[in-house]
Amino acid sequence: MTRPDCPPPSRRDFLRTAWNGFGMLPLAHLGLRTDGGAQRRHHAPRARAVIFLYMDGGPSCQDLFDYKPRLIAENGKPFGLKKEPTQFNDNGNTLGPCAKFAQHGDSGQWISDLLPNLATSADRLCVVRSMVADFSEHTNANYFLHTGHGLQGRPSMGAWIGYGLGSDADDLPAFVVLNGGLIPPGGIDNFHSGFLPAHSQGSVLQMRGDAVANITPKETVASRQRQKLALAHTLDTATQQRFGKDPAIEAAIANHELAFRMQAAVPDLVDLSGKSSGESKALQSLYGLDDEYEPTRTYARQCLLARRLVERGVRFIEVTCPDTHHDRWDQHGNLAKGLRDNCRMVDRPIAGLLADLDARGLLDETIVVFGGEFGRTPFAQGGSGRDHNPFGFTMWMAGGGFKPGTSYGATDDYGYKAAVDPVSIHDLHATILWQLGIDHERYTYRFGGRDLRLTDVYGRVVKPLLA
Repeated sequence: MTRPDCPPPSRRDFLRTAWNGFGMLPLAHLGLRTDGGAQRRHHAPRARAVIFLYMDGGPSCQDLFDYKPRLIAENGKPFGLKKEPTQFNDNGNTLGPCAKFAQHGDSGQWISDLLPNLATSADRLCVVRSMVADFSEHTNANYFLHTGHGLQGRPSMGAWIGYGLGSDADDLPAFVVLNGGLIPPGGIDNFHSGFLPAHSQGSVLQMRGDAVANITPKETVASRQRQKLALAHTLDTATQQRFGKDPAIEAAIANHELAFRMQAAVPDLVDLSGKSSGESKALQSLYGLDDEYEPTRTYARQCLLARRLVERGVRFIEVTCPDTHHDRWDQHGNLAKGLRDNCRMVDRPIAGLLADLDARGLLDETIVVFGGEFGRTPFAQGGSGRDHNPFGFTMWMAGGGFKPGTSYGATDDYGYKAAVDPVSIHDLHATILWQLGIDHERYTYRFGGRDLRLTDVYGRVVKPLLA
């Protein structure tokens, strides 16, 4: 293992250099969990975790949350406003909603009959009906929603939060992606650490097979596996001694350690069967794990795992969509069928998640966010679909100090463009960070000669959304 030009370090040299690498990992980890996170908070937080229910493809808000009587009255007639150029062509007449609306709860939230279970949580929701985005194409819009920038390479919101606050779990990462089967356009760069240290990127857990690749130890004797890991650390440390401290090697050391601990934690996390899981049949049914529709069962598992991750101290959880064979929420055609299947997939699990978090006292400290990268047009595309629309759409938040039973902002009479109190993606990011105790303008990372931040040079905290 030695070469004449690279003699092995003495025991004294090894200990002197290793204390700042592998040997300091436990202390460094504790610093990230406590003092490190506290140093990056600028005020007392209202929330400690985020669950992002990402609706890949752009849900049609005019059919779900944004009730517009004018669309009903003018269904099939020429559209009354100028149409902005968006991603596709073949746009036609005004298209009314494919569902019936009603007001729910004491707050009177307008929710369509496609989401009957979620409607029972109307008074838990803080609904923003005036969201705006900068892009009308999926890939750029996804990067913008996730990273605050429309091009590839920036850190994800989950990475920013994970890097700043760390994880309260010893054996799980700060940022976890629960992959229901569809990685959004733009790929895993939506969950990437960008220029932040590699340990802050999202760890993807699959819903089928092993949750994490190679999570099952190949060594049957734990001490032998530990010896192999120690050897890898020794070689890494020797390399650092020869060539100098390298952040990539430090990240590799930290990731090896975390992966070793995850081998014990992840199988227990994802095992929902039997009494050992602690999840009763009644609770699993609340989420929809017994539903006849397979995508509902998959999404129910994701939502229940999201709650378990919050309990274990994970900071940011993103839940992606299973496949309903309708190209996600991207209904350029066959809108009615696609929406019904997608809503059937998420309605019962999300309602179960909100009720369960609330019952356990976790909703107050957990921000739940629902939304896609943009909305849909109020006019038809190809007769039975809707085009992309970044000019006005709906997202909602629940818990984490967001004001429950609130409706904020509004689109025009057609549900086309934000007309009252527009809220940008940068505003959304700034407000979520604020609830976690972070001032977005003061939370920066030096890279390429600039102090960069999640919100770039934009964004404001939308105080009316906060309790």
